Amino acid sequence: MSRQRPTIFIVDDDDAVRDSLRFLLESYDCEVEDYGTTQDFLRAFRPREKQCLVLDQHLPGETGLEFLESIDGASLRIPTIMLSGGGDRSLAERATKAGVVAYFHKPLDNAILLATIFKAMGIAPPH
Repeated sequence: MSRQRPTIFIVDDDDAVRDSLRFLLESYDCEVEDYGTTQDFLRAFRPREKQCLVLDQHLPGETGLEFLESIDGASLRIPTIMLSGGGDRSLAERATKAGVVAYFHKPLDNAILLATIFKAMGIAPPH
């Protein structure tokens, strides 16, 4: 019986960030789907057993926070970690109210991001 690999969805308009996160997460045996916009993510999203969304705050059109506030969080049901290149304390507080499990400023430590992703999914990271 094979175990289901965790799926990490990345939404960031920066190709280099998506590629870097994909490489990192795939090295930890995660399935990765990445998108440049929230609209592309929503069109492709299918719930999985173990999943997590890594969402950029600064996206063209709508911010990550605007996206979270505009959708019905109960219907999405995915732990979300938000990344931001800048912002203030009130933005992090709004993100938490919108259901974000962690809010990080770029650049961030990969070990902290990995630990947060696996904790959000309720599983131990592979060694």
